[in-house]
Amino acid sequence: MTTTRNGDDGPSMFDDGVTVSIDLPATVHTVPEHEAAVAIDDRTVNPAVVPAGATYARPVALPRTGEVPATDEPATRSADRAALESSASVDRAGQLAERAARLRGPETAAMLTPDRLLADKGRRRPAPEGGWQRFVYTVTFHGVNLGDSKKVRERKAIDARISRQFDGGTRFVPVLTRKGGVGKTTVTTLLGMAFSSVREDRVIAIDANPDRGTLAERVSKQTRSTVRDVVTRAASINGFTDFSALVSRDETRLDILASDTDPLISEAFGDDDYNVVADLAARFYDIVLTDCGTGIVHSVMRATLQRADEIVIVSGGSVDEARLASETLTWLEANGYGHLVKNAVVAINTATHATNLVKIEEIEDHFRSRVRAIVSIPYDSQLAAGSVIDFKKLEPLTRQSARELAALVADGLPAARA
Repeated sequence: MTTTRNGDDGPSMFDDGVTVSIDLPATVHTVPEHEAAVAIDDRTVNPAVVPAGATYARPVALPRTGEVPATDEPATRSADRAALESSASVDRAGQLAERAARLRGPETAAMLTPDRLLADKGRRRPAPEGGWQRFVYTVTFHGVNLGDSKKVRERKAIDARISRQFDGGTRFVPVLTRKGGVGKTTVTTLLGMAFSSVREDRVIAIDANPDRGTLAERVSKQTRSTVRDVVTRAASINGFTDFSALVSRDETRLDILASDTDPLISEAFGDDDYNVVADLAARFYDIVLTDCGTGIVHSVMRATLQRADEIVIVSGGSVDEARLASETLTWLEANGYGHLVKNAVVAINTATHATNLVKIEEIEDHFRSRVRAIVSIPYDSQLAAGSVIDFKKLEPLTRQSARELAALVADGLPAARA
């Protein structure tokens, strides 16, 4: 660049003119190709008048998620940049996943737990359970808290599994087998009592045995009503008070809906009747257990399996009982219920006849290869009597087995509906 200045008002030191030369630097920035690809042409567009087919921007091929636009960077810088962008992509994916989880649906009141809401300063550590731990806590005037004993921690861990919360409606769990007399009704009762003694919601066990079931005889009867009464009065049942008048309630808060005592009437209880009862139970209960009969091809069984979120198979400890229980799994697989078999829990009643003559561990190994979990129910004199079950008076090992069965079933239930 060259400029020249001459004196305008007469002679000066610049009379002869001065020439100044300035060399401008070279272009300091060039647009990379990937930036130019998304640049908008420098044109003015009147949105009111746009000729048909006119194009005012170059077509852009956007990179796929995770891809880095090609540049002329050296290989080492490109690798570093790719690593950084990959790390950022992972962090972003985690944030999006967390956000998606929150936006999946409205949260229930049960999700507002103290652990989630209370700040550390607002929490008070509960008094420990356990002989020695409680003693130290007391003599130190609550100054030393050693925490719960191992036994108490294990008990609370099972309680937490049993009381697991579910969203999206009632969960249905049928208890079934092809062999009678293996303790299916007893297992249904134990499972229901273990659930209802821990959970804060409602649990009901329905006797859907078409051959006069005995589920109602495992608790103190408070009504003579049966599933037939629920079907005939369905139109007049407007709330839980109406429905609860037709069931018997145990001390653990387990509700029992009896089957018909007349075999001729119970045989008429079909899939349509079961669906009426199940629909009403789903209005008032969070977990519905169904004590099924031995007739696996009965129409009630079809309706039960169609609603099932998980199944419990009961086996005795003898050769034929274990074989029939295994054949039940095979039948289910062959009839489109393979997903239930994979997620099933097998309860082995070791108090049945001839259990002491067989290798129980071999039966356990067999079922362990076919289902998700197994539980052995030990002999208990109260259960052997076949009468009313007092959950608190069961042998500790029996009660623990029932609680473990409930925890395993809760583990396999879907937390939310798809």
